[in-house]
Amino acid sequence: MINYQEAENLICSILKKDLSPKLSYHSFFHVMDVLEAATKIAENENITGEDFHLLRIAVLFHDSGFLHTYKDHEEVGCELAKKYLPQFGFNDAQIEKICGMIMATKIPQKAQTKLEQIICDADLDYLGRNDFYPIGLTLFEEWKTFLNITEEKQWNTIQMNFLKQHFYHTDYSQKVRTALKDKHLQEITRLVNSYV
Repeated sequence: MINYQEAENLICSILKKDLSPKLSYHSFFHVMDVLEAATKIAENENITGEDFHLLRIAVLFHDSGFLHTYKDHEEVGCELAKKYLPQFGFNDAQIEKICGMIMATKIPQKAQTKLEQIICDADLDYLGRNDFYPIGLTLFEEWKTFLNITEEKQWNTIQMNFLKQHFYHTDYSQKVRTALKDKHLQEITRLVNSYV
């Protein structure tokens, strides 16, 4: 018998307690934001039962690797899932499915299954939302600390190039997020072009 709720409670308590406060973007708030988006997308894509629960667990673990590393954190997140989930009744096949979802969020995203598509869209849901700019600023702050990306021009050029190549996978996200995401791309492109 799988205890999904206890598994969720454990990883949430670890993330809340141990994620570095320097992670201004990849914070517990981000994990909860992605969980909310994934839940909404999954409901619209008719995901139910075990798959729905595995998706939620994958979301909660998808950035857990940041507890230990910044680079290649997805691999570490998979290791943590393999370490913790067996005690809650998850079998190897289920953990592999969860790891597939975690790894799919690695940039550039490589989603093979419907569940992987959902977690990828949820992870970058904010690109097509009204809170795009304030959330983006938290990532810029984080990158100043961890990646030495300090200039606004450099940051906005990265954002522009990323938005150009990004696409949503699910019907739901394409329908509700693409138009505003395209508007953000136009605005940032204008801004980048305005730099001397």
